[in-house]
Amino acid sequence: GEGRPEPATGATPARETRAPFRFDYERFRRGLRHPVRGGRPGEDPETRTRRMKIKEMMKFAWDNYKQYALGKNELRPLTKNGHIGNMFGGLRGATVIDALDTLYIMELEEEFQEAKKWVEKSFDLNVNGEASLFEVNIRYIGGLLATYYLTGEEVFKSKALELGEKLLPAFNTPTGIPRGVINLGRQDTRSFFSPCSGMSWSWGWASAGSSILAEFGTLHLEFLHLSELSGNPVFAEKASASHLVLNRVEKPQGLYPNFLSPVTGNWVQHHVSIGGLGDSFYEYLIKSWLMSDKKDLEAKKMYDDALEAIEKHLVKKSAGGLTYIAEWRGGILDHKMGHLACFSGGMIALGAEDAGEERRQRHMDLAAEITNTCHESYARSDTKLGPEAFRFDAGSEAMATRLSERYYILRPEVVESYMYLWRLTHDPKYRQWGWEVVQALEKHCRVEAGFSGIRDVYTTTPTHDNMQQSFFLAETLKYLYLLFCEDDVLSLDDWVFNTEAHPLPVNHTNFKAAVQQ
Repeated sequence: GEGRPEPATGATPARETRAPFRFDYERFRRGLRHPVRGGRPGEDPETRTRRMKIKEMMKFAWDNYKQYALGKNELRPLTKNGHIGNMFGGLRGATVIDALDTLYIMELEEEFQEAKKWVEKSFDLNVNGEASLFEVNIRYIGGLLATYYLTGEEVFKSKALELGEKLLPAFNTPTGIPRGVINLGRQDTRSFFSPCSGMSWSWGWASAGSSILAEFGTLHLEFLHLSELSGNPVFAEKASASHLVLNRVEKPQGLYPNFLSPVTGNWVQHHVSIGGLGDSFYEYLIKSWLMSDKKDLEAKKMYDDALEAIEKHLVKKSAGGLTYIAEWRGGILDHKMGHLACFSGGMIALGAEDAGEERRQRHMDLAAEITNTCHESYARSDTKLGPEAFRFDAGSEAMATRLSERYYILRPEVVESYMYLWRLTHDPKYRQWGWEVVQALEKHCRVEAGFSGIRDVYTTTPTHDNMQQSFFLAETLKYLYLLFCEDDVLSLDDWVFNTEAHPLPVNHTNFKAAVQQ
């Protein structure tokens, strides 16, 4: 049931003087190898029933956000009000932008139209305030780009380009490695060193004004598409500068530490993790290669080399036989794994194709083992939801030991890996594991007015944290839904998911034709 998208009109960013650039949306759509929402008939009734349940959960999450928090960034479901937070500067509606493509894919048409109407009428980009470059990019730019590519509706493209331009001053640093924080208001271009310019400063907690690997390494996919849609190469150039710096800088044992100075281009300290601070840098290397239709060999080589160093130094097996990825602090291993690092099973599986046979098998095995470990972190808790971080010490494995790591905030990384491993192996256990998560979410996180995170996964009477994270609608529910879809729905042949699960097109040759005409 594909509605014909409206033909694209030639909206271009401000300050265009040459002949206006026009992205040929119709040509792009003709070049896709599969219908966006799938066209394959036939699946067993149980799979369909499970998928419909996940669609109902999305509708419930959206309806409550719309009723109690529309225009705020997230819903607080227990108090039935909205939350703004400080990550997005003055931007609002994070849940709207994050939910758009999920609503569209699930064919929640009415809800999609409500969200679109909010974007058209109320989404204001003329805001002031310090925002995380990383969060604005993955949630807002990613969500707007994906929704444009799925629907062809111009409003999403023009908002993405307008917001993209506001992020460019973050790159005015001596190395071109962006600062982590951007002031969306004052758009002047004075020197990076001028303290009162509208420039970007790094988050206070990032070591001494350094930039975080996962943050400056997670711009590439979105910025390439900003260039494709605007005809302006500046976005792609800015995002590619970091690869030049990273290729030049000395890597301890081939590993990439988490903090780099945007002033000197050197590492600030030697802490390596595949969790929170490093995670999506590695993910975007392999995805840059996939998005380039496997032509970006530099990104592929950086990924292969990094994964080899990770296999050599960080991949460990516990006494109980669980494979995990440890963290590395200046040469000393910390035997813990964060929930965020659980995306790596899916990433390694995705990167295993196109390797030699021996290597492909080794990587598929590693991906399955890590995903199994992450499943164990869920299975060993009383709620059947996994903790924020879990350890491998004598006596307890795949369990959180300290209270500060026992919470679950509706995170998607484990079901994300289930979705990729299902698509790449079709082992039915991944669907079974995903369904167990659905049941646990319903039992422990669903409240009267939405879904909430919980503070301790090891008690069956958990306290709720009163927050329905926008990524629950963008990622967790989307990956669960796709796990129970046929493979041609958002086919991996056509789409690469950004780190907020927003699908961006693979640049097939016919995508290039839509750009160049």
